[in-house]
Amino acid sequence: MRACIQQRFHQLPHTCFSFLQPPRIHAYTVANVENPYAPSREDYAYANVFLWSTMIRKQAENGDITRDPPLLYYIQGLRTGLRPNGQTFMYLLKALVCGKNVNEGEEVHASVVRTGLASSEFVSGALLGFYVANGFIGQARQVFDEMPQPGLLFRTMRRVGVMPDMVAVATVVSASGLLGDLGVAKTIHCFIEKSGVEVDAFVSSTLINTYGECGSLTDAYRFFQETAMKNTVVWNTMIHQSLEHNNLDLGKQLFDSMPERDVASWNSMIRGLANVGQYEEALALFHDMEISVFRPYTLTLLSTLSACASHRALEAGAWIHSYVNNDLNQDGSLDSSLIDMYSKCGDIAKAIQIFEESPIRDLFTWTSIICGLAMHGHGKKALCYFSEMNESQVSPDEVTMVGVLSACAHAGLIEQGRRYFQSMEKVFGLVPKIEHYGCMVDLLGRMGCLKEAYDLIMGMPMEANEIIWGSFLSACRVYNNVELGEVAARRLLELDPCDPWGRVMLSNIYAEEAKYDRSMGLRKEIKEKGLKKSPGCSSIEVNGSVHGFLVEDNSHPCYNEINSTLEKIEKLMN
Repeated sequence: MRACIQQRFHQLPHTCFSFLQPPRIHAYTVANVENPYAPSREDYAYANVFLWSTMIRKQAENGDITRDPPLLYYIQGLRTGLRPNGQTFMYLLKALVCGKNVNEGEEVHASVVRTGLASSEFVSGALLGFYVANGFIGQARQVFDEMPQPGLLFRTMRRVGVMPDMVAVATVVSASGLLGDLGVAKTIHCFIEKSGVEVDAFVSSTLINTYGECGSLTDAYRFFQETAMKNTVVWNTMIHQSLEHNNLDLGKQLFDSMPERDVASWNSMIRGLANVGQYEEALALFHDMEISVFRPYTLTLLSTLSACASHRALEAGAWIHSYVNNDLNQDGSLDSSLIDMYSKCGDIAKAIQIFEESPIRDLFTWTSIICGLAMHGHGKKALCYFSEMNESQVSPDEVTMVGVLSACAHAGLIEQGRRYFQSMEKVFGLVPKIEHYGCMVDLLGRMGCLKEAYDLIMGMPMEANEIIWGSFLSACRVYNNVELGEVAARRLLELDPCDPWGRVMLSNIYAEEAKYDRSMGLRKEIKEKGLKKSPGCSSIEVNGSVHGFLVEDNSHPCYNEINSTLEKIEKLMN
């Protein structure tokens, strides 16, 4: 192949530096007169680069890049002493997008930098398109950030006679979304409208998504209303952005108004309803989808199960479990989410059963059962599973180790906790994060090792947060350590001066030590500053809906009925 390309390259008509040259040169040769069109040395160089770039361009347009790889044409030209220009890189990167070869694209990027063309909007636009098309968002963002004037990309392409196609338009719009700058997004949108570039459905959905990513649902919806290109993808994009911005009413309105739905439309709405805790509506829509021609896919079920776990909706989660058991979980891909859901909803026995029957034992299933058992206080059983996990040659991640350390804390296994904490870096190559330090402070505090816990906090590579200082203060309260309790309370006040919890805990510590003056002083300070604790909250699930109740809260629509029922129960108990 390389020899064939080399032969083709050396057969290039080097003297042809314009499309009119070949017939003119031939005519003067036949007439045997002096040729006024004879090319100079500079003309030869220009012609060679022009034809070199043209050959690369033709390979991209023909799409036959496997038989004639454009990069080999590029390399052969370099070997003959040619110097690439902006058009060379533009066509080469466009060809490499077709082949989706990221390594080759990065090699060309390096060549762009070496030749000093990285500051060209023309070449930067091609690089941007290449990285976005291949899903390398980080590199695309870097290229976009380094462009001197991103909004001039289209002008540059027009100036050199290359009109942007829909891919180029969508690429620049997507890049402005990555930048997160609403002003840049609006500038590019305005230029698109003025440039006469036809906006198709692909660019329309990209613009809607970009406005959403820049934080402006209003601009996204305004463009959606104005654009004439509204296919199902555009409708789905607008629904997705509505739900991402927690505008459920708009999402419902769009869903109900759609002229035609597809599976993504149903899945987006079901996932959106589940994420805000409206399980009854989500399940009703789930049933409607079930009797339609569309079926939910794994991503929707994963999101719905996660939402059920977060809101402790056991009934809804169990219904979904019975549904997926039919044929949607034959490979066990949903098992880790089911284990997590049952654990967080209080049915640890069901979680263990799913784990034992699961056909796969990967990192996620092991982590789910270990964290679930730790959450329910079954520390020793969780550590037994962790030992089995290690024997199965499955390496833990940071989340797994949070479960392991939490299990040690709940079971009071201080030596094992110290050993596992130290093994994170030495054995598993995991750098402890603030969550792991929090588990260790909790463990040491529960066991009364307050000085060791304090030293660990002070030696942390990051600043301790309210959770760690709060856990430490609770331990000081249990063991009546006034000195360290004052330190913890003072740190909590620095982090959140408006939270009365630290003052209340320290007041209780003073009272236990018979330091009533200090205790009453703190209580008085809380009252004078009008500080109030967050009210306690409980919830109950009825018919797929989760109902929340706060202390002294009478806002529930069934408040009177609930009180009446409670009074009847109280009379029966008496």
